[in-house]
Amino acid sequence: MSDEKMLIRVGHSPDPDDAFMFHALANDSIDTGRYQFVHELQDIETLNRRAFNGELELTAVSIHGFAFVEDKYALCACGASMGDNYGPMVVAREPLQISDLKGKKIAVPGTLTSAFLSLKLLLGDTFEYEVQPFDEILNLVEQGKYDAGLIIHEGQLTYASQGLKLIVDLGKWWYDETGGLPLPLGGNAIRRDLGANAMLEVTALLKQSIQYGLDHREAALQHAMKYGRDLDHAKTDRFVGMYVNDWTIDFGAKGREAVRLLLRRGYEAGVIPKLIVPEFIG
Repeated sequence: MSDEKMLIRVGHSPDPDDAFMFHALANDSIDTGRYQFVHELQDIETLNRRAFNGELELTAVSIHGFAFVEDKYALCACGASMGDNYGPMVVAREPLQISDLKGKKIAVPGTLTSAFLSLKLLLGDTFEYEVQPFDEILNLVEQGKYDAGLIIHEGQLTYASQGLKLIVDLGKWWYDETGGLPLPLGGNAIRRDLGANAMLEVTALLKQSIQYGLDHREAALQHAMKYGRDLDHAKTDRFVGMYVNDWTIDFGAKGREAVRLLLRRGYEAGVIPKLIVPEFIG
């Protein structure tokens, strides 16, 4: 019998919540058995695009992006990033109403992000947009190159320090719109061709890694802080708490309902080409 381990290439964003989630796997803190994990850090839009080709065995994916790769991947029941009455934001230099965004040019972090899907559900086709790297959007808006910016990751905690104003928090909008559901932003997707056993085993190791981070919070935060642009310890802790929590251990019934609803609304709005009913592994 061969002792050779099965290679699992893992893609995730270089941001604090993903780093926290994968800390135990990245630093060999748990026994991974017959699997060897290799980590590839890229922004979420790049990972969404790579998933079209099924390049990685396990990858962070936007829930929006998942709709386009569901033939190749299933969603892990763990690893969710949910905005529970908070989420991606639209910010601008001047205080504006949501209705003022019509006709405006908005910098967005990618057209496959759940943030972009949420913005389309809110505004339809009434705005112009250009894709920019997520960690440049605040600067570009501050410099006046765009009327507004759609921000994800730690920019949600730092935008005010650049004198920018919150126009709409899409997680709050979705919460009000759906009668209290969280906004499903990201998850982890596992490639179907690994087979049922490996899909379950790798998902179980991911869940163990998330639980390890929550159980060894300080060590995991120290690891996560390397990826938080302009975040001190307290802000890193707060940001991680927003996106690595009970939802991350398991989507749960409410989280699964939220995913199905977001994908259905995206389909009904014509943003997603077919109705996706996701399969959850684990």
